[in-house]
Amino acid sequence: MEAKKKVQQINIELDENVSSGEYANFVVVTHSPAEIVMDFTRLLPGVAKAKVHSRIIMAPPHAKAYLMALTDNIEKFESKYGEIKSPGQEGFTDFGVKPPEDSLPN
Repeated sequence: MEAKKKVQQINIELDENVSSGEYANFVVVTHSPAEIVMDFTRLLPGVAKAKVHSRIIMAPPHAKAYLMALTDNIEKFESKYGEIKSPGQEGFTDFGVKPPEDSLPN
């Protein structure tokens, strides 16, 4: 008979200085064989330079789990509020900022 796996509950503490969040409207994603790196930035109109405000480094399996969770949440968001348009899709609205062409990843 297969033993039942015990589900462990994790209590996550959210410090006050982190709870307000960090706004980002642009992310650069890079990788190595051992990790996925995400640099979150804010692009502002008329400012040619963007500062990285948060760097998140994940092992590839954790990054894939994050992708699955993000995909699930976007699907739930779109079912409630409607489709999120991507650049190049009809109905996409530009947010007033455009990253420099030579700084786009890939």
